[in-house]
Amino acid sequence: GLAPNTARIVRNDGTEEDIPLDQVQPGDTLRVRPGEKVPVDGTVIDGESNVDESMVTGEPIPVAKLAGEKLIGATVNGTGSLLMRAEKVGSDSLLAEIVQMVGEAQRSRAPIQQLADVVAGYFVPAVVGVAILAFIAWQVWGPEPRLAHAIVNAVAVLIIACPCALGLATPISIMVGTGRGAMAGVLIKNAEALEIMEKVDTLVIDKTGTLTEGKPKLVAVRAQPGFNEDDILRMAASLERASEHPLAEAIVHGAQARGIELVEFNTFQSITGKGVTGEVDGRTVAAGNVKLLESLGINMGDLSQQADNHRVEGKTVMLIAINGTAAGLIGVADPIKDSTAEAIRDLHAEGIKIVMLTGDSHTTAKAVAGTLGIKEVYAEVLPEQKTEVIKQLQS
Repeated sequence: GLAPNTARIVRNDGTEEDIPLDQVQPGDTLRVRPGEKVPVDGTVIDGESNVDESMVTGEPIPVAKLAGEKLIGATVNGTGSLLMRAEKVGSDSLLAEIVQMVGEAQRSRAPIQQLADVVAGYFVPAVVGVAILAFIAWQVWGPEPRLAHAIVNAVAVLIIACPCALGLATPISIMVGTGRGAMAGVLIKNAEALEIMEKVDTLVIDKTGTLTEGKPKLVAVRAQPGFNEDDILRMAASLERASEHPLAEAIVHGAQARGIELVEFNTFQSITGKGVTGEVDGRTVAAGNVKLLESLGINMGDLSQQADNHRVEGKTVMLIAINGTAAGLIGVADPIKDSTAEAIRDLHAEGIKIVMLTGDSHTTAKAVAGTLGIKEVYAEVLPEQKTEVIKQLQS
């Protein structure tokens, strides 16, 4: 399943052991080691790490977690170790609620199938009644042998009038429809959705992995006066090779794609929630957010404003400092798929209204929506809240 089978509990005497997930109780102290899934919903007590919450929010970039931050069960811990307090377990967890919502959708029946069942409920007794009348009529007034003729004709009525097609037509059509959809890469979660699809005038779509590729890529490098873009990227990528953060991976791959030769780093330090520092090719390099450069006492000049401009475009920005001086910035984003713009235009041409519903930040969502011509956007929405948004749109 999506959730881990066990959780590592920390006893009051300091001992630790793995226990089955169903034995975890609210208030238990649990340890989440690097690379493990968070066992249940809870709060960070101690430790720092980045947690991949894409299965819940759709946001491809992991979220920094510090003491006091909320954790969601079944999300994936990064490179740090976390100590957490369990709060929602079992059927109370967010994952259990999502599974329940999906299960209810799959058990639903199409309205036309319910109508067919109601009609069949009246039609079958009527057919049986006619067959009985036919039997009696042939038994009383039919030629000899009356019993044989009565049985043959009663059975004939049952066979001819049997409402098999009435009961089978709808399930078979739904099965074929969902099967053809699956072949085309479309998952149809309930029969009612398939039936009313031809009446749809509004299409609600997610961003990550639907409109975009779902993987962050290097999209911008900007250098301050006195620095070279390739040199900045070489320094940052060489240092980021030691990091397991998805942004670091995107920067390294981006540098390699540009043919930039990376060099060895001498020291490396990861500061959760801020960035990384180290020594590369004899120079001190810092790569991270505004908090990192401020903590190092580095004057950013207009670099902070440049970073804000890139964020408005939906990019995640990493500021670079070399030898204590702000050198430039690197922008990483989740690129829009090549086929997305054409698909959106075709849907608009069909008169279908497009609404973006995503767990991503408002800035990123609006940037993507603006590029694609999507006017209505709901951002930073959790899975259980998405149902409410859909109901609002339907009303």
